[in-house]
Amino acid sequence: MRSESPCVFPWPLELIQLVRFQYEAAGGAAGFGACARRAAGLQPRGRWLGQTRNGGMPREIITLQLGQCGNQSESQAPWSSSRFPPPARFEIVGFEFWKQLCAEHGISPEGIVEEFATEGTDRKDVFFYQADDEHYIPRAVLLDLEPRVIHSILNSPYAKLYNPENIYLSEHGGGAGNNWASGFSQGEKIHEDIFDIIDREADGSDSLEGFVLCHSIAGGTGSGLGSYLLERLNDRYPKKLVQTYSVFPNQDEMSDVVVQPYNSLLTLKRLTQNADCVVVLDNTALNRIATDRLHIQNPSFSQINQLVSTIMSASTTTLRYPGYMNNDLIGLIASLIPTPRLHFLMTGYTPLTTDQSVASVRKTTVLDVMRRLLQPKNVMVSTGRDRQTNHCYIAILNIIQGEVDPTQVHKSLQRIRERKLANFIPWGPASIQVALSRKSPYLPSAHRVSGLMMANHTSISSLFESTCHQYDKLRKREAFLEQFRKEDIFKENFDELDTSREIVQQLIDEYHAATRPDYISWGTQEQ
Repeated sequence: MRSESPCVFPWPLELIQLVRFQYEAAGGAAGFGACARRAAGLQPRGRWLGQTRNGGMPREIITLQLGQCGNQSESQAPWSSSRFPPPARFEIVGFEFWKQLCAEHGISPEGIVEEFATEGTDRKDVFFYQADDEHYIPRAVLLDLEPRVIHSILNSPYAKLYNPENIYLSEHGGGAGNNWASGFSQGEKIHEDIFDIIDREADGSDSLEGFVLCHSIAGGTGSGLGSYLLERLNDRYPKKLVQTYSVFPNQDEMSDVVVQPYNSLLTLKRLTQNADCVVVLDNTALNRIATDRLHIQNPSFSQINQLVSTIMSASTTTLRYPGYMNNDLIGLIASLIPTPRLHFLMTGYTPLTTDQSVASVRKTTVLDVMRRLLQPKNVMVSTGRDRQTNHCYIAILNIIQGEVDPTQVHKSLQRIRERKLANFIPWGPASIQVALSRKSPYLPSAHRVSGLMMANHTSISSLFESTCHQYDKLRKREAFLEQFRKEDIFKENFDELDTSREIVQQLIDEYHAATRPDYISWGTQEQ
């Protein structure tokens, strides 16, 4: 029998704290972040690091879904047959996320709590609110510059789930044409209408913590309009967190979007300067995992979708099923991001499965799960090998779900340390934190224990290096720039492109510097 206390885990607080701190060197996670920030003289956008607020009332999060990536569902996929794994950018992020949350909280597609959903230990109010008739509505704003995708959602079984007043479609409906400049320019023209929706949603929150942006960095709407909204959110809500789930394009295949490197680089500048945390969803790694790890020769859209919706829902479980720690977004990511610019996170998940009926069931233990999370083949970001740089972890947070004995977590962390399974930065303590969270009681699971890793790792810079390499090849030839000259931001010159390239290079340089013992003094010199 579980305790009927609002806290999920009826274990002594001292034992929970032991799980968090026993792996760390002297100084702990709090000392780690504070030391680096003081020495480097750095502070993130004027607020949140170190200002954790766990417990108490739920802190609401508003989700902004942009473009095809942010909104499109499996049934709307434009290519139902392909010999290549389907790219995640066209359907995964927003729609599948809400389907997953509804299933985990026992909410029907119409927003009605199912009769079997009788447990009251979850926090639906973080991502949902109740209408006057008590049905649940997502705290979501759906935005697109062309109507096809959102119209398909409104014709789906989940049509009644969303607040129709929170759906914005551009009047001309022509889209952004896969052009960052077009999406950004349209954002300037329509931002008042969009922020009327966002402001109304924010005003309806009792204790708004921040925003989650779901988008792609390669197309037109998600990259261009997304970049504009990131800048304006900073100005309008300077004390609120901004986290993104950003889909990066597949680097192994030729893109049908010829200006993709321009779009990606321009968006990366905003993700670097205007976001507090970026969870990277890499299509290259998703496709590799679908084919190699899941042994699916032709993975379906549903299977690719499930991989990402699992990552997104698992990363929010401690917010929705509160325990002793990590009950809000600030607490969840503060220890992962000790310096403000190094805020791009990679994720890993195990056991991986997309079909419960055919999945191979094995015995899962805490040690097995935590060891597998450190294996590169389970990580959702594809990073190349760099023999010249000793890449390492800056921090790790493992969210372990299921039937877990905290003493086993303690032993597992000791084993990882003894075997040196994780290489950490030389200028701070080795910081593996573990958050224990329950699973949804309404979804069957073939595995007793599962785990999500959220990691800040310096090798993610290779993803940005690849983007810069592709950009440099186009920029050298000044290829396809005529599409950008049509917009005001590029009519005079292409300084914005050059500035973005410089900022992304600075980001790459800082990730490389973070692998060296003199990183803190390097940060001081940079200032």
